[in-house]
Amino acid sequence: MIIKDNEVADISTPTGDMRAHIFRPAAPGKYPAVLMYSEIFQITGPIRRTAAMLAGHGFIVACPEIYHELEPAGTVLAYDTDGTARGNAHKITKEISAYDSDARAVLDYLKSRDDCTGKLGVMGICIGGHLAFRAAMNADVLATACFYATDIHKKSLGLGQNDNSLARAGEIKGELLHIWGRQDPHIPLEGRNLVKARLEEVGAKYTWHEVNAQHAFMRDEGPRYDPAIAFQCWGMVLELFHRRLGWGDIDLPASGTAAENRH
Repeated sequence: MIIKDNEVADISTPTGDMRAHIFRPAAPGKYPAVLMYSEIFQITGPIRRTAAMLAGHGFIVACPEIYHELEPAGTVLAYDTDGTARGNAHKITKEISAYDSDARAVLDYLKSRDDCTGKLGVMGICIGGHLAFRAAMNADVLATACFYATDIHKKSLGLGQNDNSLARAGEIKGELLHIWGRQDPHIPLEGRNLVKARLEEVGAKYTWHEVNAQHAFMRDEGPRYDPAIAFQCWGMVLELFHRRLGWGDIDLPASGTAAENRH
């Protein structure tokens, strides 16, 4: 379906205003919403296209600038050595509590929109996968998709590099989808197994997929992008979100399959 992709919302948080980029169906009506977290580079071209893909399937998508305390609004870090170093430095400068309050602020913003059904999901990529995991601890999050979530196994997110994400995993009551690259050096087998074991320990409702791909295989530019695997993963994400969040005002025939025709 046709979308709007040029809107922003400056959302108040305890650590200052945070800009979120909004992607939504152009057709009037009410739709479920997804908080979508970026990589360490903030709202890059690939992240915008990922958000647009979600919105085009009938979701209101909000992509926050995760380093709003540390960078001016609208800052996008480059996919290069300097951008990587800057993003990695920021992720351990920001307080864990600030990441959590950011999540709550965006979720509240989405629920307050007149065009939102009130059904909420979260998706994240790289550091965003870890932030999505933490956002899933909010009781009103029904479904969460985490792509190659970094640093959960190392407990190294945020100032002090001693996060409690695994310790709090039992607070996640919605459904989780974890997708990992087996050739990802940032989350080795031992790290993936640690996360999985903890999910089993707390009785989480989750689906787990490991694919033969490197880190950043969903990023649709650069040498690590794998379009075939990305296509498969999109099917998993959309199945989860439509099943758990519903279809909103997308027209459904008797069969229950989407047949949106308001282009």
